Amino acid sequence: MNLRALLLASAVSGALFSVGAQAAELTIGFSQIGSESGWRAAETTVSKAEAKKRNINFKIADAQQKQENQIKAIRSFVAQGVDAIFLAPVVATGWDAVLKEAQEAKIPVVLLDRDIDPAGKNLYLTAVTSDSVHEGKVAGQWLVKTAGGKPCNVVELQGTVGASVATNRKKGFEDGIAGASNVKIVRSQTGDFTRAKGKEVMESFIKAEGGGKTICAVYAHNDDMMVGAIQAMKEAGLKPGTEILTVSIDAVPDIFKAMAAGEANATVELTPNMAGPAFDAVIAYKTKGTMPPKWIQTESKLYTQADNPMAVYESKKDLGY
Repeated sequence: MNLRALLLASAVSGALFSVGAQAAELTIGFSQIGSESGWRAAETTVSKAEAKKRNINFKIADAQQKQENQIKAIRSFVAQGVDAIFLAPVVATGWDAVLKEAQEAKIPVVLLDRDIDPAGKNLYLTAVTSDSVHEGKVAGQWLVKTAGGKPCNVVELQGTVGASVATNRKKGFEDGIAGASNVKIVRSQTGDFTRAKGKEVMESFIKAEGGGKTICAVYAHNDDMMVGAIQAMKEAGLKPGTEILTVSIDAVPDIFKAMAAGEANATVELTPNMAGPAFDAVIAYKTKGTMPPKWIQTESKLYTQADNPMAVYESKKDLGY
């Protein structure tokens, strides 16, 4: 090897080592909402695995569904001088003050899964999320097609009040059914994204709707609420999946078990791997100064009983759901 080639190889090797070393030295704090659902638990598990792949020191703070705990966690991460902060915001508003503190400390913030109020867009580096309006619209369009022109009264289990994903999944579903006068939402109430609350709210819907006889379909903003709703329907002597159609969002393993049993009809997938693209964006930003797009969109997919639900269940169950 001549001297020029040797020097070039050394320079390339040194640059690669420098990038790798900087990535390896990164410490990132993650203010996670909590573990209100199987999907959320999977997101945490997958995030840890993605951090390990990249040799990143990853610190997770469980907020137990409370914004005040998330704000405390962010301030703690700022005090620790982490290299970046990931935030899965429990609600869309109330973040300006604490995100300004992170910005003043020159610590980039990346949003995972959920967005915040548009006024705060200058306070974070990027948001890695699905298009939750699109998810709701896909669910609505599936129901319109499946109802086939027959009158269809829908009860809706909403996510946490004030969460951007709940607002968007509601809007998307309403957009999806807008052109079908036969499909209408007759009741809508929050189930806080949990199975227990989903079951409780569904029980009240059943009582209010003549023992459930006037309900054509249930739309839930996540699968966990739907699993609770399915239990409530079965306990009331109803047949979810046949007498009452179901459509929900997330594609967690348990909804595929329900599909295989004929008790659920459709789900729209929300990938739990939001952290992978977020880590890549932070590493590129920190090592090369590369500014990511303001929104990194993840893919969504509709699954029905025709998609071999038990095979999908087996492929997903090791993700920590």
